[in-house]
Amino acid sequence: MLIQLLMNHPEAGVEILRRTPTWVWGLLTGLLLLGAIQLRTRRISVRRAAAPAVGLTAFSLISLGSDLAAGPWLAPGLLVWLAAGALVLAWRGPRALPPGTTHDPATGLFTLPGSALPLLTIAAIFLLKYGIGVELAMQPGLRLDPLFALSMAAGYGALTGLFSARPVALWLMATQQDRAVNA
Repeated sequence: MLIQLLMNHPEAGVEILRRTPTWVWGLLTGLLLLGAIQLRTRRISVRRAAAPAVGLTAFSLISLGSDLAAGPWLAPGLLVWLAAGALVLAWRGPRALPPGTTHDPATGLFTLPGSALPLLTIAAIFLLKYGIGVELAMQPGLRLDPLFALSMAAGYGALTGLFSARPVALWLMATQQDRAVNA
């Protein structure tokens, strides 16, 4: 409905943006700053690399829970979220590190070249949550629609898996190096 509304009445977009709470723009700014940090080459630990993924996973789960809490699709939605996240993580994991990523076993730090993918993924998660929030504000009954509920869960899960792939790949890189050193 949101896309149809905006296509037929683009002026409605201004009203939607006007009614958006101010804190949402603060959240967007913080998320975009987090993504912008990922654009430059950094030396980081696996724990520091994992922190944004843990935070965005929590954001995704909390969003799913709040969006589906009033309907019967929360439990199936969680299963779809988990399956979508696992599938994307398995698909993206082996290719999650940009060329030039290195690990220094002595310090435990990674040199991680900058990438726009984390920024784009963060923006996609935010836009998905924002769009779903607007849709549910206009049509609260969508929580009861299985296609809407499970599609939303799959979207949240897929983006979570995509964002989590990099820290998992870093951890695997370090683990493989440790095994090679100890062999």
